Amino acid sequence: MPDDRQSPFRDAHQDIETARDIPDTPQTRAPAYRLAFADDDFLCREELRPVRLQLELLKPEMILNEQNIDSTVVLFGGARIPDPANKASARTQTLADLSRYYDEARDFARLMTLRSMETYGRDHVVATGGGPGVMEAGNRGAQDAGGHSIGLNIVLPHEQAPNEYVTPGLCFNFHYFAIRKMHFLMRARAICVFPGGFGTLDELFEALTLIQTGRMERVPVLLFGREFWERVIDFAALADAGTIADEDLELFRYVETAAEAVEIIDTWDDDPAKRDTIPGR
Repeated sequence: MPDDRQSPFRDAHQDIETARDIPDTPQTRAPAYRLAFADDDFLCREELRPVRLQLELLKPEMILNEQNIDSTVVLFGGARIPDPANKASARTQTLADLSRYYDEARDFARLMTLRSMETYGRDHVVATGGGPGVMEAGNRGAQDAGGHSIGLNIVLPHEQAPNEYVTPGLCFNFHYFAIRKMHFLMRARAICVFPGGFGTLDELFEALTLIQTGRMERVPVLLFGREFWERVIDFAALADAGTIADEDLELFRYVETAAEAVEIIDTWDDDPAKRDTIPGR
């Protein structure tokens, strides 16, 4: 919540404004004279990386707290999965076929947002990467329901502007992938993973690793599209090889439809006795 206490000290914004009106001299034009917190060149120096990491952690956290958002439902998935209305432009037939998951993501986000609105938008708020494809479908579904949704975008050299369906006041932009992924999981009460590429795989395995090792409490991890996932990743082979435990195969579930995913979330039983069987707990 915002701090309404009055400080006896001069406000930083006031000094920024005052500094704009100082006399123009060789001394005041020098970079050394700029206020440190208003000096972009200084803040972007190599030595200031720890500060930038902290700022990217703090800014979304503070805004989400101010908006009273307590928990999220995260949607991961490919930026290239098309809206079925545009599947004729898909670069491969497989992508065109996968377009049905755009509709499932949209419907799932709509259903979860209706649920979220029962808590005045505090719990189970839809969160996506804020981009196109499955991410767009998630934010679009939330808008269909008349609720808000989060977009955690990132600066990329060849893409990425936020999709038009993200709630503007909950649309964030990141430089650091690591901090962005932290924000995906910090409030997550369910993680839904749709077909995607390297980024989706990275996000899936980050979540599974944190849960497997006990660094994150167990939440439903739902993989939409068994056929896609079993073709891409042979989880059973990992268990057969002994590189993961048989119990690790229980860390996720396959689903095909939005309704199936909602049912699993609704009936989720995070029994501590069950968690004790997970390696690393």
